[in-house]
Amino acid sequence: MKSLGRFFDFVENTFASLAIIILIFITGSVCLEVVMRYGFDNPLIWVVEVSENALLFIAFLGAAWVLRNKGHVQVDILINSIRKKHFHRLGILTSLIGVAVSAILAIWGAITTWDHWMRGIYKPTVLEIPSWILLIVIPIGSFLLGIRFIRQAITHWREEENNPADIDKVY
Repeated sequence: MKSLGRFFDFVENTFASLAIIILIFITGSVCLEVVMRYGFDNPLIWVVEVSENALLFIAFLGAAWVLRNKGHVQVDILINSIRKKHFHRLGILTSLIGVAVSAILAIWGAITTWDHWMRGIYKPTVLEIPSWILLIVIPIGSFLLGIRFIRQAITHWREEENNPADIDKVY
């Protein structure tokens, strides 16, 4: 089980690194676009489209890694005022909701990606990218995010089991 966990950690780290590379690429592309447009009056027509699509990839490739590193939004005023027992129960509940939402996104994304691939749908823009290439990141990232939520729920459950009489505040 630990080797499976290490595998998913490796995949999360790889996806997050890929998201960082994409972010660096679109940052450089936008800077180059500004120089080309205003310095040489020769804009790069692909930069806006690639940047828009890259934002989708960044979000779905990095979501599980961000969750693992506690980077998602949380209501600190609530978390700081509850006991550890309730914190872990709330963590289990929110993690299970996250699993459900991730599963819906993964299933919908897989069905839609498959449909677009089978029908040969493309995005009617300058680059005419096949839609399935843009959509494939949704089920992959959502699946990985769902796994991370499951692991988070198990962690909260174990913590609650190990400290059932703990009445201290979380922080």
